[in-house]
Amino acid sequence: MPSTTFHVGATLIDMDGTLVDSTAGIEGAWEVFKKSYPDIDVKKILRSSHGVRTIDNLRIYCGITDPEKLEKEAERFDAAIVTSAADGGAGIVSLPGVKAAMDELSPARKLPKPLWAICTSATRVYALSALDLAGVLLPDVLVVAEDVTQGKPCPHPYLLAAKKCGVKPENCVVLEDTPAGIRSGQAAGCKTIGLLTTHTRAQMEACNPDFLVKDMASVTLKLTDNGVDVTVHTED
Repeated sequence: MPSTTFHVGATLIDMDGTLVDSTAGIEGAWEVFKKSYPDIDVKKILRSSHGVRTIDNLRIYCGITDPEKLEKEAERFDAAIVTSAADGGAGIVSLPGVKAAMDELSPARKLPKPLWAICTSATRVYALSALDLAGVLLPDVLVVAEDVTQGKPCPHPYLLAAKKCGVKPENCVVLEDTPAGIRSGQAAGCKTIGLLTTHTRAQMEACNPDFLVKDMASVTLKLTDNGVDVTVHTED
């Protein structure tokens, strides 16, 4: 298996589909919302909603325009993800390779400058719950839906994550499982690694990430004195 190693000042990591698997919960949440919005097509939504902020998905698919209602419904949706995942028995769990990455990154929380961040389209309440349920380390830098006015695929989430780490975007790498997330990282000027955990290879290849791998198990992170060495293991 060929590999490529490069150095970055900070590693910026998506949450759902990259670090944690909450598929059962998300599907269940949309089924819950279909009771309130009977005209939505859940199967169609699931094909294109991954990686996009809940508030944006609700605006697009449920036609909600009132800002106050959007905020309340986004909170209700994210709460339904956790509830549905628990009811379905699958829960919210970490994905392959995540534990090894967290074990390597854990000392970085003690450094004066953050070397990694989680950058998610989820709300803060849901993100904290999901990370806790999956046993994923909480980083010093956590960028959530409420922190930006425009979510992925716009560059704002990853620009903010890089800024909070004190690193220029071009000296960061983004790990993402969705085309929206890859495009967000690219627009921010970051190097990108796409994961085949949510979308098809064709869908991910269409957005041209710098690397495309199966999951986090194909990426090795190694802390250094001034950043992170990233080794990407690609298939022949």
